[in-house]
Amino acid sequence: MNKGKFLLLAIWLAPVLGSGQTVKLQSFSVSAVRLLDSPFLEAQQTDQAYMLLLNPDRLLAPYLASAGLPPKAERYGNWENTGLDGHMGGHYLSALAYMYAATGNEQVKQRLAYMIDQLEVCQQKSGNGYLGGVPGGPAMWAQVKAGNIKANSFGLNDKWVPLYNLHKTCAGLRDAYMVGGNEKARGMLIKLTDWFLDLTANLTDAQLQEMMRSEHGGLNEIFADVADLTHDRKYLTLAQRFSHRVVLEPLLAGKDVLNGMHANTQIPKVIGFERVAEVGGDPAWAGAAAFFWKTVVENRTVSIGGNSVSEHFNPASSFASMLESTEGPETCNTYNMLKLSKELYLTSGSTKYLDYYERATYNHILSSQHPGQGGFVYFTPMRPRHYRVYSQPQEGFWCCVGSGLENHGKYGELVYAHKGTNELLVNLFIPSTLTWAEQGLTLTQQTTFPMEERTQLKLDLKKPRTFALSIRQPRWVPAGQLQVQVNGQSVTASAALPGYVTLTRKWRSGDVVSVALPMTTTAEYLPDHSAWVSFVHGPVVLAAVTDTTDLKGLRADGARMSHVPNGKLYPIEEAPVLVSAGPNVAEGIKPVAGHPLTFTAASLIDAEQYRNVQLVPFYQIQDARYMVYWPVTTPAGLVARKEELRRKDEEKRALEARTVDQITPGEQQPESDHGFQGEQTETGTFRNRHWRHATGWFSYKLRNPQRSARTLRVTYAGGDKNRQFSILVNGLPLAKVRLEGNSQGDFYDMEYALPETLRKPNAPTELTIKFLAEAASTAGGVYDVRLLR
Repeated sequence: MNKGKFLLLAIWLAPVLGSGQTVKLQSFSVSAVRLLDSPFLEAQQTDQAYMLLLNPDRLLAPYLASAGLPPKAERYGNWENTGLDGHMGGHYLSALAYMYAATGNEQVKQRLAYMIDQLEVCQQKSGNGYLGGVPGGPAMWAQVKAGNIKANSFGLNDKWVPLYNLHKTCAGLRDAYMVGGNEKARGMLIKLTDWFLDLTANLTDAQLQEMMRSEHGGLNEIFADVADLTHDRKYLTLAQRFSHRVVLEPLLAGKDVLNGMHANTQIPKVIGFERVAEVGGDPAWAGAAAFFWKTVVENRTVSIGGNSVSEHFNPASSFASMLESTEGPETCNTYNMLKLSKELYLTSGSTKYLDYYERATYNHILSSQHPGQGGFVYFTPMRPRHYRVYSQPQEGFWCCVGSGLENHGKYGELVYAHKGTNELLVNLFIPSTLTWAEQGLTLTQQTTFPMEERTQLKLDLKKPRTFALSIRQPRWVPAGQLQVQVNGQSVTASAALPGYVTLTRKWRSGDVVSVALPMTTTAEYLPDHSAWVSFVHGPVVLAAVTDTTDLKGLRADGARMSHVPNGKLYPIEEAPVLVSAGPNVAEGIKPVAGHPLTFTAASLIDAEQYRNVQLVPFYQIQDARYMVYWPVTTPAGLVARKEELRRKDEEKRALEARTVDQITPGEQQPESDHGFQGEQTETGTFRNRHWRHATGWFSYKLRNPQRSARTLRVTYAGGDKNRQFSILVNGLPLAKVRLEGNSQGDFYDMEYALPETLRKPNAPTELTIKFLAEAASTAGGVYDVRLLR
């Protein structure tokens, strides 16, 4: 390459620098950091054992079959043989790459090499660069290339999110090369990206935007990464074309339109907006990503760092559904929010991103894997006295198993960072060893934090060097209380870098820096300011075990809905209530002597049976029902508070007790789990509820395993009028419906009696419920569909 051309590429690929940075922050490679004894090391080792239990040939089977090659083993079940075949293989590549980098384990390295070698055979067989496990993929992609595009939120040309599926493969190849050091993966990634270029070459931008109605992961991020790897602008152009304007444009305008959106569909797109800006696109896109982060973290995130209810963004003005639902924050969302936070931190230098990163890492990610047996959590309910369920290695292959495999090999990626060669930044207080080989420096961080309120940094240098050592000043440390000593002597640190205290001196081998990290306990209310509170000690969210009863499905099997903790709902009004006469409820949280990070709330808890519960780090709680958020009131308001909770919860529990199966139309994963099909159909939200209607038809498969369903209940909106349609059950007419609405426009329910033949011993245990529009009319909108006892 000639010098002028290289200079031109350097200009257009120059990263976007925020906050006036003159030297770009850089994270260290995961391979430069080794964890020391801590819950994070235990989680890493547990994850490694889990991933090595998986059979690579079973994960490869969808790819071989798609390439027309005989699989070496039967593919796995669950999501891996019901339409999302192959998505786990991509996650597995990423997980192996990170785990090898984090540990240097040769067995992991060999497993990664085997996966790449086998996938290379599949890609060579395809002959055009394609590589994927999508069932019937080649024929479907030929339709797309020809402009025959039929997209909805979770489907493309009657396949289950195939673009999302391929994103996992692309990300796996990228990580295999960039993190795991597998050179072969680089060429395979470029070939697959070239296949995307060919697929879309003759499609208009409007057709691409239509295609992106279907969940597609962060393909724009991948294509920006390939542009960065190759210095070829055509890939940046592809990344820009693969950026979903329906999401991007409101963010560019600073508008929050996230209510009701499928949360984890949007976060990877926004990571892509940030990467496009970094690699050389429009800098305004970085602002859009920062605005998204701000509204999600500040307005839609609970104390553990997670977000979403039933996978969707709940209204920022009301967290009622968060407290009622068993489908609380999804682990995948936080996995992706950490990725976004890392990118925004590295381009801006702002430690607010690290504050969130730390909170979410300790409290959601660390808690999402069972520390003893292994297994990953999909939903983490915030509902009082509910629980979580865990995957098993040969059974569950949900998205949160895929991201879960990756999560626990990544703990070292942002503990440290550097600015050029003259500043080392300590971001997180995780015991670990950093090897900065280029500078002849090894730094060992020794601590039992958060069990102790201090950390110690020991430097080992090949020769004395002058550089800046910057230690993050966390938001949770009281102002002026972060104290630093060097070799036992107190020193005054500079605060020139916002969010850090900085020591600049000539360092020598053997120097020891001690940092005091005092923590206090604070009360955090939900973002809607409702009277529900959680307690946080330093960065650690505290929770209490209430009991271990009725933990139905604690170890999930391979059934489609087994990732949902669907055991008995305990009445919210019977949950312990905190009664505080003063405004600072945290004053009632007292430490238990002799037990670090253990507290009591006995003076606050109204119900005598719960006064002996102890508050401990949420990441320590497994296999139990728990309280993260507590209802709080004053002594005068206690009776009214309990009655309010009872009224709100009683009707919901009564309905759940009658429900045999239920589907919320318009919500992505529930629809997929219930076999959605349809033609000429659309979805949306109204008053923060999802709906689906059709000028053609749509249908779901509802389960009736005991043949106990007696009625079909459907929820409509009062504003929908003069709509005529039929409801069919297993192809037979059940009811003709004419929606007349109501004057208030309120939601209302209609129940339709099911035929007695469905109760007979030989009756089917799966009912296909179809909504079929009359000519020139519309079926729905439908907001809820239930089989009731």
